[in-house]
Amino acid sequence: MKEACGVFGVHAPGRTASHLTFDGLYALQHRGQESAGMAVSDGRTVTVVKNMGLVTRVFDERTLSGLTGHLAMGHTRYSTHGSSDWLAAQPVYRPAGRAGFALGHNGNLTNTAALAERAGMLPGMTVTDSDVVAELLSQACARVSHVETGDPGGEGLGAALRAVLPLVEGAYSLVLMDESRLYGVRDPHGFRPLCLGRLGTAAAPEGWVLASESPALDVVGATFVRELEPGELVTIDEHGPRSEQLWGPDGPDPRLCIFELVYFARPDSRLYGREVHGARRRMGELLAEQAPVEADLVMGVPESGVPAAEGFARRSGIPYGQGLVKNRYIGRTFINPDSDARRNAVRRKLNPLRENIAGKRLVVVDDSIVRGTTTRAIVGMLRDAGATEVHMRVSSPPIRWPCFYGIDTPTRNELLAATMTLEEIKVFLGVDSIAYIGLDQLKEAIGAGHAGWCDACLTGRYPTAVPVELVAAGAVADAPDRALQGALPGV
Repeated sequence: MKEACGVFGVHAPGRTASHLTFDGLYALQHRGQESAGMAVSDGRTVTVVKNMGLVTRVFDERTLSGLTGHLAMGHTRYSTHGSSDWLAAQPVYRPAGRAGFALGHNGNLTNTAALAERAGMLPGMTVTDSDVVAELLSQACARVSHVETGDPGGEGLGAALRAVLPLVEGAYSLVLMDESRLYGVRDPHGFRPLCLGRLGTAAAPEGWVLASESPALDVVGATFVRELEPGELVTIDEHGPRSEQLWGPDGPDPRLCIFELVYFARPDSRLYGREVHGARRRMGELLAEQAPVEADLVMGVPESGVPAAEGFARRSGIPYGQGLVKNRYIGRTFINPDSDARRNAVRRKLNPLRENIAGKRLVVVDDSIVRGTTTRAIVGMLRDAGATEVHMRVSSPPIRWPCFYGIDTPTRNELLAATMTLEEIKVFLGVDSIAYIGLDQLKEAIGAGHAGWCDACLTGRYPTAVPVELVAAGAVADAPDRALQGALPGV
């Protein structure tokens, strides 16, 4: 699966915001690898630089030296809604007010077509959902003045957010800026993460930072303050941050994507007050209790399967070891659209440690299986390297439904667990046994008992209404729903 995008913002008087933003985006590179960009303000003008490629390809010292100012925001992207090209790269800029504003979006909207019509965009125009929101905000800014909005010193972007966001459906964590202020906001379900950090000390703050994940705060020397609440709008200026709840005390319904904990977030991130690495290790422990097996070695699929493999080994008593070496300089396999290219990419990315594998019964732990093509290739490599048995253990339940909230899952008839039974999956992958963790065990491993989750890709229970055209694009019209119990001990 492709990751969610990464957003970052900093308001730090006396500091060079572009350098801080570069470091923050570099820490969020795992969330989007197609394009990167940032907007910087010196208090008078907003300058935007963006391009295709990784953060280090888009920005260098020469580029950053021309981006002066204490206020900046940035974005790393992959495409969900819209094309993968320069026009779709973010930040999105609109010339509203004195200097315009820039917007970065993590998530995916479910009513983009209706919003585009409301914005007066022509049917058939190639636009992203982020473009549509920016256009609506621009129009709202044009309708109000700072006197009318109660937004002294501003140009109405705060008022525009209050007017437009109640019309928007789906998932969004937004970071925006005009020439003097930084804004961060989460949708009322909080599908995608966003946190607040502080530069300097609590007694003497030197600036404020917004980021998709807490490691981006660490890398710029900021202290984690808290996660933004679902439905919360934070406005940051020279007086510091101030918060407001756009949906009232009863409006938000927290539904953080459960796959942030399973796969997307960095293991050193903190979500719902928990460090992700510990939750993933606990997933492996509960998976070992749920689906034990006799074997000689437990190995994780690099790198996201490693914490769960460590937990599985610790609970089962089977030795943990490495079975695959990852080439860290190879891009992710999702950039290859067809199955043959994806299989070849797996071999460029991973190589077996034959002396560790030959003659061994292996437990192979991975975080998820989507189409199964990559997993099948890995199993084949392990067999070729001399593994006598391969037992697959997966630290998430079966993915059986597409996501409409910012994760680029395939259509339902491409999802392995939506079209095959557990026994058929075992045969397709070429493993001796397979077991997925149960949903209850997954939530127990995370341990945030008060938290709300979006688990629609596992259960088909979507927290919001999904438009008919999206359902038609993601569902299987000609195949029955074949039940697959993730809590089964395995086959």
